[in-house]
Amino acid sequence: MEGIAFSPSKNFNFNANRYSKIHGNQTLHPIQTLTQIPFRFFNHQNKPLLSFSINSTESTQTPITHPPPLVVVGSANADIYVEIDRLPAEGETISAKNGQTLAGGKGANQATCGAKLSYPTYFVGQVGDDAHGKLITQALGSGGVRLEYLKSLTGSVPTGHAVVMLQSDGQNSIIIVGGANMSSWPDKLSDQDLDVVTKAGIVLLQREIPDYVNIQVAKAAKSAGVSVIMDAGGMDAPMPQQLLNFVDIFSPNESELGRLTGMPTKNFEQISQAAGKCHKMGVKQVLVKLGAKGSALFVEGEEPIRQSIIPAAQVVDTTGAGDTFTASFAVALLEGKSKKECLRFAAAAASLCVQMKGAMPSMPNRKSVLNLLQSV
Repeated sequence: MEGIAFSPSKNFNFNANRYSKIHGNQTLHPIQTLTQIPFRFFNHQNKPLLSFSINSTESTQTPITHPPPLVVVGSANADIYVEIDRLPAEGETISAKNGQTLAGGKGANQATCGAKLSYPTYFVGQVGDDAHGKLITQALGSGGVRLEYLKSLTGSVPTGHAVVMLQSDGQNSIIIVGGANMSSWPDKLSDQDLDVVTKAGIVLLQREIPDYVNIQVAKAAKSAGVSVIMDAGGMDAPMPQQLLNFVDIFSPNESELGRLTGMPTKNFEQISQAAGKCHKMGVKQVLVKLGAKGSALFVEGEEPIRQSIIPAAQVVDTTGAGDTFTASFAVALLEGKSKKECLRFAAAAASLCVQMKGAMPSMPNRKSVLNLLQSV
């Protein structure tokens, strides 16, 4: 054998400036994935004698796939479930029937939903360097989510987590601790951080990360001609007008719609009027999740499109149902379905979601959704 030939690779390149803008003594590390580097050995007649490959960790950006992916920028939480018969009264201590920790967070939920529906999906977010961060990273990866833009924070910042008080009827109350979701984001996102956003088909946002991060992401997406869906769930605070200026579809539930517009939302007429106020604030489409009453899409200048729920065999846990609905709607829209078909597809996915405990574990796969749609 006269020589060795191997294919060149940039897999070992490292950009030292990529994560330089951080707060305090925190250090950001991209979650690494494995890629194969091929090696081939040739004889003097240039005929291959041996071929093999090795795995290398890769921290450089991955070329965006076609069709353009769904990109979710948002939160990742460890959901600490406590199962109770009822909520405690003020000053009261009660015992939980059961407790466990599952991966969740609105951003991670939506990303997992997109990937489990067999659509290429990237997640952009942050976790802490702790057991909860590892739990979430593993759950996202197992769900098929691309993790090149998920960062791990070293130091004392914990992974975001939430206490989910799950009652016997499937309803829940949730308390959120922001952790890495709210800490150590750069003041200005780099072009590299925004690269995946500008190449997306749709960008999904929520309000469990700082508004200034969402504004930068939405602005970059809008400038690149990428549609932005803003889920109103998360912090209970006024929605910045600067953010709404870049949003194509605003998606609150009825209580969020009422809080953000300052208008009553007890019946459909009131909901329609509140959606009209959103139109005046610059959002052309308002996708309202109505719980047991279904959903409605209000497009400025058009008649509302209503979708009833697809009844579930049993309601086990409503956690993540709204995230499933929003992400499923986005996937259907990316696939070219009509708005009415998007609503129906999302309703089917949400119906399947509430029949299992946990947020990310309950996200349905594509086959299950299609089977349900064929049966109703």
